[in-house]
Amino acid sequence: MKNENPEAKSLYELYLHLGLPVDLIQPSEGFAILNLKDVNFVLPYQSPSFRPDYFSFLFVKKGKGKYTIDEHSFLVQPHSIYFTNPSNYRTFSWKKIEEIYLITFDETFLKQYISKDIFSTFPFLLTETVSPKIVNDEFYGEVEHVYLNIHKEYINQSTDTYRIIGHFLAVMLYKIKAYFWQDYNPIYEGNRSSQIVKSFKRLLEKHYRDLIAGKIEVVFRLQDYADAQNLHPNYLSNIIKTKTGKSVTTWIADKTISEAKSLLLNSSMPIKEITYTLGFAETAHFSNFFKKQTKISPVQFRKDHKI
Repeated sequence: MKNENPEAKSLYELYLHLGLPVDLIQPSEGFAILNLKDVNFVLPYQSPSFRPDYFSFLFVKKGKGKYTIDEHSFLVQPHSIYFTNPSNYRTFSWKKIEEIYLITFDETFLKQYISKDIFSTFPFLLTETVSPKIVNDEFYGEVEHVYLNIHKEYINQSTDTYRIIGHFLAVMLYKIKAYFWQDYNPIYEGNRSSQIVKSFKRLLEKHYRDLIAGKIEVVFRLQDYADAQNLHPNYLSNIIKTKTGKSVTTWIADKTISEAKSLLLNSSMPIKEITYTLGFAETAHFSNFFKKQTKISPVQFRKDHKI
């Protein structure tokens, strides 16, 4: 096993790196759900530090362990729900696993199967560090019913599996939003640095929504995001890099790829038009950029995911 901190685009990539079994994980579609008991961890298990590029929910009905996200550590307790989003470094350790389910998904999956305005509907997805929530028996029973249905669909793998999972996941997000985050606004969370990060994320999301809608044509760069918060570009760069582990440039590149995938999957828009929509001057430049980031061309990506 490698010793350096892995940066995992998916749960499949992470488990490969950690030397854990991946036969229960579908490597495509940007979604995975596991009953951790099926992974056959050798207990006690301690992971190295890693930084995922996906969102995750951990549903702990019964088990013992610990999650550490950046400098925050949380003991795993029965009937607790953990939520994490991309970018934070983390570790996990397990002493006992009886019933613990892990769900992971990326932004492309959310936008393809739930809503293109996912972060407007569920702003808590942008939160930085969330303490685990211990819930009452009634609520845990509600979400357990949903995640068990998701797991059943994931294992069965029918033609419409991910459409069905998308509906179930939307139900879960609405339930969790109502239970935990009804009045949540990411702008008011945390200290000044946290507010800068969240303002940047919200502006990044809004900017690309406007690009896709044709309201604007020029892609924002570092200077534009700094100007929007009346900050020096170097200061913004340092804050974003320190707090998220990713540079502003990487955030922009990842967002561009996410929106490109969404357009390739959910529209019949010609690749030439997608090129201009996302601010590229030439199709060749867009194709080269897409292939460099994903190891596959836009044409092949659309062909491989055509339903």
